[in-house]
Amino acid sequence: MVTIKEIARECNVSAATVSNILNGRPNASDKTREKVLKTVREKGYQPDYVARGLRKKKTNMIGIIAEDICQFSTPAIMEGIMKYCEEKKYRTMIQNLRLYARWGELWYENESAYRSVLDPVIQEMLSIRVEGLIYVAGHARVIRYFTQKMPIPTVMAYAYTHSPHTPAVVVDDERAACDLTKYLISMGHRKIGVIAGKVNNIHTGSRLKGYQKALFEENLLYNPNRVYYGTWERESGYHYAGEVVADGATAVFCMNDKMAGGVYDYFREHGIRVGEDISVVGFDNQELSQYFQPGLTTMNIGLGEIGMEAAGILLEKLETESDTAGPVQVLEKKIPCSLVERESVRRI
Repeated sequence: MVTIKEIARECNVSAATVSNILNGRPNASDKTREKVLKTVREKGYQPDYVARGLRKKKTNMIGIIAEDICQFSTPAIMEGIMKYCEEKKYRTMIQNLRLYARWGELWYENESAYRSVLDPVIQEMLSIRVEGLIYVAGHARVIRYFTQKMPIPTVMAYAYTHSPHTPAVVVDDERAACDLTKYLISMGHRKIGVIAGKVNNIHTGSRLKGYQKALFEENLLYNPNRVYYGTWERESGYHYAGEVVADGATAVFCMNDKMAGGVYDYFREHGIRVGEDISVVGFDNQELSQYFQPGLTTMNIGLGEIGMEAAGILLEKLETESDTAGPVQVLEKKIPCSLVERESVRRI
């Protein structure tokens, strides 16, 4: 690894002069500056940020811990975090726990397995002096690991802690489901079937509340027999599509786009035309939804906005705490969703 001293010897100047030039200080002639920067490029010099951080006691580095970067929501959230940090001159270090790749969903109740992966990652982040942490969950749930105050400021993205020590940025599932249901009602639909996610899932519960709220506000009765609990997978949509039709529903609200894909599969096999014979909406606005035939009306989750908001809260905490003004008082920040209207809903 090339050092500042080696650059200085090559250019026949002092190490302090090289440091001043690299830090943009106007303490050298244009000729010397040009010579030093040319040598830096040729030698491929890279600053030792960790050593610099130890000297200055400020690394300007944020740690990002992802439960699994293969979860559909994670890349966009991480991009939002990194974009915000880049704009504010902070660097990021990413650790991927690969929890779903290791254990599927079995790790939720296995505290020892979870900690065996997470503890060493946090210790490594602390050892290289990251100034703050952002934990990116695979889906919304309450994570109790962060209920106590961490050694450095920490923010959750896409999950809850219900702790005053660790702010959380989450999707506003309830409001989004309410808006989506009201959209169907505005299109003339009164019998709306629901293919939900897993029964004990936070996303499921919040989206069901939104559905119920919309019915109540529009003076429509809630019928629990019109709600079918699936697994979030395409097969669930296929499995329950027939029951929705048998109930006489004119529209079906699928709580994610994958299950909507299964509904499409069933309807296509049985000669039922989406957007004509029956209307279908999804949730998440995954990339595949725009390629359905017809295109799927769905709710877009502001995943990038979740990441940017989480980064903003963290950096604000760093700045206010460094000024001894006290921590930012944010417990949970809910990010709204937006309707993406395509061709899968018919006005009746």
